[in-house]
Amino acid sequence: MFRSVPRLAECLLVGVLSLAVALPSSLFAQDHVVSSADLRKDVQSVAASREKSIETLNRTLSSEQGRKALETVHVNYEQVQKAVSTLDDSDLARLSARAQAAQTDFAAGRISDRDLIFILIGVAVVILIIVAVR
Repeated sequence: MFRSVPRLAECLLVGVLSLAVALPSSLFAQDHVVSSADLRKDVQSVAASREKSIETLNRTLSSEQGRKALETVHVNYEQVQKAVSTLDDSDLARLSARAQAAQTDFAAGRISDRDLIFILIGVAVVILIIVAVR
């Protein structure tokens, strides 16, 4: 009787291992709600959006009117440029949209040079305040 127990255990082990090898590994894999490709695509999209917002703000603040606005309030452009890169995504998108709208209005003649300078001063001050508060 005791001799048949090891033989039974051996057969059972062989059967279990055979079954484990025969089953597809996909049965044991976890299915994720979001694929890694989708996550990668979302991260790239957010990074591209952030980069575009930074470019818009830097282009606006480095323009002739932007430099004038910064000189008016005695703020160094490099200081503001560094501060822009530390803004979070929502602040960056909001300020970038405002700067782009101001540039578009100025180009269309809807606002004067003086008004654009005041808007850009406001944008620069908001950037510096946000960074200082953090």
